[in-house]
Amino acid sequence: MKTPAALVVFALISAAQTERGPLNSVTAVRHWSTADVTRVAVEVTGSFLFRTDRLHGPERVYFDILDAIPHINSRRSYTENLDDVLLKRIRVAETAPGVTRVVLDVADAAEVHTSQLANPNRLIVELRMGGGPATATPPTQPVAVPQPEPPKLAPPPSIKAAAAPPVLPAAVTAPVTPPVLPAASHADARSGSATIPVTEPALKPSIEPAKIADAIKKPSAAPDPSAAAPKAARHTSSGDTSLVRALGLKIQRVVIDPGHGGHDHGTEGPHGLLEKDLVLDVAQRLGKLIEDRMGAEVIYTRTDDTFIPLEGRTALANEKKADLFLSIHANSSSLPRITGVETYYLSLTDSKEAKDVAARENDASQLSVFELRDLIQKITLNDKAEESKEFAGRIQTALYAFSARSFPTERNRGVKKAPFVVLIGAQMPSVLAEIGFVSNTREEALLKKPDYRQRLAEALFRGVSRYADGLSHFQVAQNAK
Repeated sequence: MKTPAALVVFALISAAQTERGPLNSVTAVRHWSTADVTRVAVEVTGSFLFRTDRLHGPERVYFDILDAIPHINSRRSYTENLDDVLLKRIRVAETAPGVTRVVLDVADAAEVHTSQLANPNRLIVELRMGGGPATATPPTQPVAVPQPEPPKLAPPPSIKAAAAPPVLPAAVTAPVTPPVLPAASHADARSGSATIPVTEPALKPSIEPAKIADAIKKPSAAPDPSAAAPKAARHTSSGDTSLVRALGLKIQRVVIDPGHGGHDHGTEGPHGLLEKDLVLDVAQRLGKLIEDRMGAEVIYTRTDDTFIPLEGRTALANEKKADLFLSIHANSSSLPRITGVETYYLSLTDSKEAKDVAARENDASQLSVFELRDLIQKITLNDKAEESKEFAGRIQTALYAFSARSFPTERNRGVKKAPFVVLIGAQMPSVLAEIGFVSNTREEALLKKPDYRQRLAEALFRGVSRYADGLSHFQVAQNAK
């Protein structure tokens, strides 16, 4: 009796899989964008080989991850449509046994650059706007990818930031209409799905007319002449005058970063309090206080339960030209009796305790060991260290004064330095505040209460306000609140 062909194929596939070992899984496809670059990270559970090619009509590029099956949110296939100038759609499916294909529908003029990183294993695809449609290249053979140059340190994500009054430009340019992708009606045999016509949306002007109108509205009442009186900067607490103070620089925009989010829960208290939920609530309370009382613009790195890469948070602050960056976190300890608050600024340290805290907060980083030298340079060449230390001191003083009322016997854990990834590369004074230990049962119970969170936000505001008051500034009437 002849063996059915299907059984022969299955036997060959099973034998090949046994020889090569268990298959990897493609567990996630993440993406983030800025004005000129879109990056995609394809996460794989182990080391992998891949092959790639670019196809046309419509324009797309595919990546075959060999010896891997898709397993994204417990599904064997995945599709996501995007409102992005360079990237229109992401499709993931198993096109052959043990081959996961990732298809990126891209703009005609998109240039594609690829690199492979380990620990964790992932494929990084960078899209940039080029001069015109790319030409097709022959499919690559499945070979191991050598250690590439690392991607840029701060890949910004797609962020839901709080709406803010724009800064008016000298002139508003007309919107630019990018090319329209050609329509196609035939099936895409190489990607395993039918192609559909996609029309590239027109880019919006950098400033919307309605926002321009709001920005130029005059106040209904004449301002108090005394409110516009400039105030000279004071010395730092060490008696020095930094370049920030010598130049008379002021605080106009603050980026608040609620730590963790999405699948990254942060630390969890003994009764279920999640760090990601706590810090988001406190951050939004603080932001409202800054807007109402300081009149400064506030931008959040996240406004909901969304995971944002650590590197992208500082990148957002740089992109928005923020004057201050404050990352809010909650602490934990293997000793449940430990309570209190502490504030960090970016620097290298010999403190084991500070390194442990940094390791815990950095566990979501996507940076590789290859990038260590570049990271050390960015940390040691940080010209904002003096002002960051001063900013941290103001925050810590206000936080400890508040926390000591509930825990009168606790010691002041003070201002510390540590290599937090979320602070690396910041072009403004930046600090990370640990607002309490959720591992302590009593402190966790307090941190669950809305009124305690509000008072905690007010303590953080006092720290921000007192730091801002030390710089050259214009007296604002709301500061008296």
